[in-house]
Amino acid sequence: MSMPLSSPNPIFAMNCFRAHVRHFPFAMVLTLAIAAFASAQDTRIAPRVQRSTVAGIDLLVLETRVRDVVTLRGSLPAGDAAAQPGNVAVATLAGEMLDQGTTSQDKFAIAEQLEAVGATVDFSVGNDVLNISAKCLRKDVPLVVSLIAEQLRQPAFDPEDFKRLKVRLAGAIQRQLESTDLRAMETFHQTIYPTGHPNRAATVREFLAAIETATLDDVKAFHREHYGPRGLVLVFVGDVDPAATRSAIEQGFSGWQGGSNVVRANAPATASAGGARTQTVPMADKSSVSVVLGQATGLKHSDPASLPLRIGTAILGSGFTGRLMATIRDREGLTYGIGATLTNDTFNDGEWRIVATFAPQLLERGLASTRRELEAWHKTGVTAQELAERKTNLAGTFKLQLATTEGLAATLLQTVQRGYPLSWIDEYPDQVQSLTLEQVNATIRKHLDPAKMVLIRAGTVSAD
Repeated sequence: MSMPLSSPNPIFAMNCFRAHVRHFPFAMVLTLAIAAFASAQDTRIAPRVQRSTVAGIDLLVLETRVRDVVTLRGSLPAGDAAAQPGNVAVATLAGEMLDQGTTSQDKFAIAEQLEAVGATVDFSVGNDVLNISAKCLRKDVPLVVSLIAEQLRQPAFDPEDFKRLKVRLAGAIQRQLESTDLRAMETFHQTIYPTGHPNRAATVREFLAAIETATLDDVKAFHREHYGPRGLVLVFVGDVDPAATRSAIEQGFSGWQGGSNVVRANAPATASAGGARTQTVPMADKSSVSVVLGQATGLKHSDPASLPLRIGTAILGSGFTGRLMATIRDREGLTYGIGATLTNDTFNDGEWRIVATFAPQLLERGLASTRRELEAWHKTGVTAQELAERKTNLAGTFKLQLATTEGLAATLLQTVQRGYPLSWIDEYPDQVQSLTLEQVNATIRKHLDPAKMVLIRAGTVSAD
């Protein structure tokens, strides 16, 4: 169990201290006062994080009261965006080769060591970064760190494994061509982001062609250029020994050099000035139509306008309590699912979008209802009651996320990635509560424009 996230209010603790002061000698009173104040501060995350640079790596360690278990989350700026404008598949291919063995031992030997102690290590490539995750017992942190370091620094890049990987990856990507959700989303991104923007990912067909032409030498070159301590963040949370962890990092990564920074956009993307654009991706014999309606925002997560816009968006389309689901799905029965979100804004300016799925025969009615709710929300904003309820929901959800080692590690990593100070974690609930109705509604109207939004439809759609 993770450490509880509730403790006495500091003022309450000091009042209790004053009420009993006359019964204790001064030295004991002073000791109790310090202890009471320290106890009142136990719920704060930032002061308990030990952050340092070890072997060029940004290392964060947070001890909690969970017993024996340690969770690791990390990221390295070696995502698909780093591979452009060259072969867009080499970043994913490089990341997929990490667990295929190293120059010192094959993948079976590594797997046996992890299995023997019940530990797990995973790598996955996203648009911006290579994601690293692991879980192990406290005593096995040095082993897990040494294996991760070896896999990052010295992948075997075996030619036969590479050939098999290309076939397997191409097969998985090929199947995505039949996904209406994916086809709608890739068209949306190709439309709202200009060429060269990190969020303008390659299409499925472009990625397939890149896999076909990628060579092992291309992958090795990408690894040499983008893998290194620069930009690498590692977060350890749980029953972790800070000194032993720093020692393991130093031993595993000492002498490693290089790396790169996250790819940044030259300029923020903006909503189309030419009015709304509608695109249809025809796909035969589909039982549903995937719809994306939205625009680029020009905002990053760390921009001041992001929080009020995020809360307003949650009121419109987050879960079953959002307006979209409550109206278009529950009341009108027009959709399988619908929601609104503000996303892809951790490292660069992102997007605002509504995503929905409609049966072909209900598409036009569903779109009409979606636009009606969007325009009403944009014009009149949210209500005071909706805002109060959503504030409570967001603050509570955030605190619950911090109740597990996985949630804590992920939150710490995201905080660093977004460029916030660690104190942001402790301040976020208060920032949410401090937002006013005027702030939220003014931000919605300022940063969004339904008349300039892009509409993408993918599926079996009538030519009309």
